Amino acid sequence: MKIYFKIFLLLIFISSLNPAQGEGKFRIARLKYNGGSDWYNDPSAEVNLLKFVAANTNIKTKPEYEFVDLSNGNIFAYPFLFMTGHGNIVLSDSDTGKLRTYLENGGFLYVDDDYGLDKAFRREIKKIFPGKELVELPFNFGLYHCFYNFTNGVPKTHEHDGKAPQGFGIFMGTRLCLFYTYESNPSDGWADPQVHNDPPQKREEALKFGTNIIVWALMN
Repeated sequence: MKIYFKIFLLLIFISSLNPAQGEGKFRIARLKYNGGSDWYNDPSAEVNLLKFVAANTNIKTKPEYEFVDLSNGNIFAYPFLFMTGHGNIVLSDSDTGKLRTYLENGGFLYVDDDYGLDKAFRREIKKIFPGKELVELPFNFGLYHCFYNFTNGVPKTHEHDGKAPQGFGIFMGTRLCLFYTYESNPSDGWADPQVHNDPPQKREEALKFGTNIIVWALMN
């Protein structure tokens, strides 16, 4: 009940500041960026995650696919941004300044490497926070246990290179403002079943993990 009460208060607060959140319903915005990578892939992912969250928690959601253009869109209308893709990312000075301001002032960004994003992401994140490093989160970090329990941290949804899955973060003080999953790809598990043909248990695991990310972002 304590978790739900905190989330309820936060959603009311977010809604009062942000008309785009309308009626306290939580939404996710896919981040459109330059560079040529397929930032738009698997548009069913967020929709399914938001449906799962609404069905399994007391969080009200609006399960629709939405995207916001980093170059000219209002990212500040959303408390939670999602970024993914398979290739290159190019952030302008304006883009980096906007994202830095967003993250420094309470925004949350979840980035999922969809196999091929890692090198570009690590290069561009240095532009946003030149003085900060991506820090690997220990298995006892709160995000892994705040709703569902993930004893071994990030689950392995897709094999990719066969490496162990990892979760990294960037902090503003003690607040996690950016979460990055590598060699894991849980967002593929959110997509419609026929997209990647993941077994039901893998999809459920990925959706539960996505729920933890949302709960943690709203609680902290």
